[in-house]
Amino acid sequence: MAQTVMRTHDHVFASRPPSIAADILLYGTKDVAFAPYGEHWRQERKLCAMHLLSTKKVQSFRHAREEEVSFVIEKIRKAQEYSSGPINMSELLHSFANDVICRVVSGKFYRKEGRNDMFRELIEKSSALISGFHFEDFFPVLYWLDFISGFASKAKKIAKKWDDVLEEVIKEHCNSNRLKDSMQESDFVDVLLSLQNDLHIEFGLTKEHIKAILQDMFAAGTDTSYITLEWAMTELMRHKESMRKLQAEVRRIAGEKEIVKEEDLIEMSYLKAVIKEILRLHPAVPLLLPRESMKDCQIKDYQIPKRTRVIINAWAINRHPKFWCATEEFHPERFMGSSVEYKGNDFQFIPFGAGKRICLGMSFAISTMELILANLIYHFDWELPYGVMKEEIDMTEAPGITVRKKEKIYLVPKLYVHV
Repeated sequence: MAQTVMRTHDHVFASRPPSIAADILLYGTKDVAFAPYGEHWRQERKLCAMHLLSTKKVQSFRHAREEEVSFVIEKIRKAQEYSSGPINMSELLHSFANDVICRVVSGKFYRKEGRNDMFRELIEKSSALISGFHFEDFFPVLYWLDFISGFASKAKKIAKKWDDVLEEVIKEHCNSNRLKDSMQESDFVDVLLSLQNDLHIEFGLTKEHIKAILQDMFAAGTDTSYITLEWAMTELMRHKESMRKLQAEVRRIAGEKEIVKEEDLIEMSYLKAVIKEILRLHPAVPLLLPRESMKDCQIKDYQIPKRTRVIINAWAINRHPKFWCATEEFHPERFMGSSVEYKGNDFQFIPFGAGKRICLGMSFAISTMELILANLIYHFDWELPYGVMKEEIDMTEAPGITVRKKEKIYLVPKLYVHV
């Protein structure tokens, strides 16, 4: 059924249902993720695919990713020197994902300014608003209840904060000598500003479009990567044999390097299998983003009327016993030698969606997750806090448009000495 919606009738179900929260936060949904289907959305998506998230552009941020990974490893080493106690891995991974996306989207030195923390706060509040229940989305005539509940006022305050911080970022990037003076790498804002006056762009790329696109990048780039990494470390701690197998592969291929580099990842087949298994068991966006039909459509024996909201349950599909053995078990070996991929062609495995609305940031996310996970496994042996058994790890999920662990995970790092 998912294949029918996202491939056979993809042209019918390529739009998004209206969302009052997205409308307020994203300048009338001038972004890519929540914008309704149309020529404007097609042009904006094409721009992002070609200039922001192409394979070439993702590779150009390789140095930035490796530098941020080195920072995390050094941070863990210093924490270990001062204390032998557990560290909050959830917080660490969240900070890492946010720092990487802040760097490639808006600049290099924002960690010191505290702006990264501001972005994290805005992302969390925006996500809560978008994933919440709002009367106007389902009962348009009751729109006034959203004002009585205080939702509209809260959303407008968050939107104003987003606008203020993004306006500041854009002003900083408008300095034509910024890159020359600081030797700073070109980031997403630089690219979007350079395209704003490009005569080859077939639609008006306004400042509001740029801000809406940047919000998409910040939110999707932070939450999904951090959540996947958090579940990865959790599952590896619950399955020590998989942890040992992964460590053996990473340490064999990386040898005695100071840091695992991106070129090393090519050979790490078990690492890739671990990431796939996490995406299967714990897709960051389990119901994907909702679609809406643009005209009447026949699917099997059902007549689907125009403007029907469609939910794709990727979580259930990824665990369907027709396609997977031992569906509830963490078993990366199932992907070893398998041709099944997450790129939208194998509909039993769709953590990033499929069709016209497939996630554009898939390549960027995978590159980031593989690099940090390989280095965490390479540099440290990990243990649970004293007295905690693997059976006691809380696997409860927190509800939302993205699904993270309800309880944070704390681990004890032991520096691995390469001999």
